Amino acid sequence: MKLKKSFYTRPDVVELAQELIGKHLYTNVDGIMTGGMIVETEAYSGENDQACHAHLSRRTQRTEIMYHEGGVAYVYLVYGIYHLFNIITNKKDKADAVLVRAIEPEIGVEEMLLRRNMAAIKPNLTAGPGVLSIAMGINKKLYGADLTGNTIWLEDKDIRFPSEEIAAGPRIGIDYAGEDASLPWRFWVKGNKWVSKKR
Repeated sequence: MKLKKSFYTRPDVVELAQELIGKHLYTNVDGIMTGGMIVETEAYSGENDQACHAHLSRRTQRTEIMYHEGGVAYVYLVYGIYHLFNIITNKKDKADAVLVRAIEPEIGVEEMLLRRNMAAIKPNLTAGPGVLSIAMGINKKLYGADLTGNTIWLEDKDIRFPSEEIAAGPRIGIDYAGEDASLPWRFWVKGNKWVSKKR
């Protein structure tokens, strides 16, 4: 079942990041569907989180979509090569977001391999937010996309992991965020080979 708008507009971004583990992410790009189960996420809070792009109420051309009501895509470029896919959550002007870091591929794997220029299925196909976006055809064209639409969306397939199977730890690559860098706001499925390797 496709997740409805009401799922995304709830106020606790950390809880949402945990709940997104086990949900399925899909894209339909150029008529080709790809997707799989989310196995790793990170939460970012628009208020009092130095790691968040919207910290101190920063509003730029890049971050403007973060102030939208939850249920839209925030896609941005890092290192000039990788697009990262984030889910905007909460009410309008809160600027909360969840970064999807890894999925376990399910459908469209042949297309994912082509997009990644890989000959065989290995975890680095979709284990990491940059490679995940390449595999799923996610780029700046999906900035602001409605997550209840038909181009990029999430589904609930009634997969629930017991709390002891979900690990929590600090987010990755945010050393600049001071004490907020140590917040345990990254969540992943313990022992899952599709979880990204910590950089």
